[in-house]
Amino acid sequence: MTTRLPGPSRRAFGALVAGAAAGALLPAATASAHGGRLVARDDFRHGLGRWFVELEQGGSVTASRGVLDVDVPAGATVWFRQRLSGPYVLSYTATPVSAGGVNDRVSDLNNFWNATDVRSPHDLFATRRGGALAEYDQLTTYYAGYGANYNTTTRLRRYVGESGVRPLVYDYTEPLLTANEPNRVRIVSDGSTVQWWNNGRLVFDYTDPDPYTSGHFAFRTTWSHFRIEDFEVRRPGGGRR
Repeated sequence: MTTRLPGPSRRAFGALVAGAAAGALLPAATASAHGGRLVARDDFRHGLGRWFVELEQGGSVTASRGVLDVDVPAGATVWFRQRLSGPYVLSYTATPVSAGGVNDRVSDLNNFWNATDVRSPHDLFATRRGGALAEYDQLTTYYAGYGANYNTTTRLRRYVGESGVRPLVYDYTEPLLTANEPNRVRIVSDGSTVQWWNNGRLVFDYTDPDPYTSGHFAFRTTWSHFRIEDFEVRRPGGGRR
């Protein structure tokens, strides 16, 4: 079952993109670019100690020399162990690798954020999950799928913690991933403001009347190879709490 929540048309999305291209960044996103109190950071030089990995069919997830390398044949979710509370701006750079490797399918730069598992609401990691996407239905979370479904769709969902229910907020056929090109992602969580930016372009801009304001973040993908760098989380507004 897929439920679509109210959201802009593709024409409305074009207007949002035009505003972003003209430099009409919202204050929270601007704060991320120019500073704000640091909440968390990982330079990926000291292993996976700050991360929890769930794999559907194995694969390789490593963190060394400044890169989180995710090279997997099926579903993979890489959780940041630290629980985050808004307002915050989270940023990272992810590059889809296409160099002839068995998993070098350019697809599925995805994220969960502000995630809680209704089966263990006080400890996300107390519930076992095996990396298959359906195992995450019982989260309350935002979920962005950028260049998903063989790099044909870009969607935002707002999970409500019910098996088989993944409410759809936005559904686009572009923008999509480009092989071996970096994606500088910013996620804004500021009360009812929910935004997902890529390379300065506002992809999702959602005002949630009943927002998820805290929970866990994860990188999510399936059958792909990504190199991820420069992960950090900051308070917007120069240190506002």
